[in-house]
Amino acid sequence: MTAAEVLAAPEVTEPGVYPDLHEDDYHADPVPGGSLSSSGARKLLPPSCPAIFRHEQLHGSPKKRTFDLGHAAHKAVLGVGADVVTVDADDWKTKAAREQRDTAHAAGKVPLLAHEVAQVDAMAAAIRQHPMASALFNPERGGKPEQSLFWRQQIPVATPDRQQQVWRRARLDWLPKLTPGGRLILADYKTAACAEPGAFRKTAFNLGYHVQAAWYIDAVSALGLAEDIAFVFVVQEKTAPYPVTVCELDHDALRIGRVLSQQALSIYADCQRTDRWPGYSDQVELISPPPWVVNEFKDLL
Repeated sequence: MTAAEVLAAPEVTEPGVYPDLHEDDYHADPVPGGSLSSSGARKLLPPSCPAIFRHEQLHGSPKKRTFDLGHAAHKAVLGVGADVVTVDADDWKTKAAREQRDTAHAAGKVPLLAHEVAQVDAMAAAIRQHPMASALFNPERGGKPEQSLFWRQQIPVATPDRQQQVWRRARLDWLPKLTPGGRLILADYKTAACAEPGAFRKTAFNLGYHVQAAWYIDAVSALGLAEDIAFVFVVQEKTAPYPVTVCELDHDALRIGRVLSQQALSIYADCQRTDRWPGYSDQVELISPPPWVVNEFKDLL
């Protein structure tokens, strides 16, 4: 990358929808002074902490090989994303295959083995065959993929009479065209080991998807794009026959997600103000035995 390309990096200084913002620029955070995303909010909250959030903000998060398939599936389903490079090998055990993988990553591309490319194509075909999922991601209805939204919010800090302006951001997998008087349904595509609703419920709350859902609804609402908004997850398994389930979190889940969002925003505002990004605790923490241990030794206690 040349110095001119570095200087040309975009900046976001006004709230709004930025339809042509590149994925890398979004994740690099184009807001001078910083903004908070849904994934960043979850990094500020337990089981993570502000110190981990800050480290990844400054140094980036480690690349995981498991993300490549998901990125490629997103491109196949949504039509945008990093280019996929096919590595003609059965696995990553050979030096040549690993070198091709590393070269692709360095170029901002997604390396996949040949059988994985076929797998991604089959996943996209299964999405197109699902009546609900195919309608949610149908470009013929006027929707647009990978839309970046930025907005500001006043957050109380220190004392209730003081407030600090915080920038928030979100990148929607798909922003549909709103029909007059209609409901705006936001859809987010997730690949998973299991798309069965009960299994996804556990995954959703373990990974903080209720925070993401509330966050994205708030984004669309704050920018005045719609009033009646729903958010659904299009969940697809990564193994044949690649079943698809469309899941919507209920009102209680969204309320909890919104409470956690506000907690994260308060932490973020305070850390920004003090330039202090603490770890898990500054105190001595008293640790009690888990219930199964207490039950095992109940006759001795």
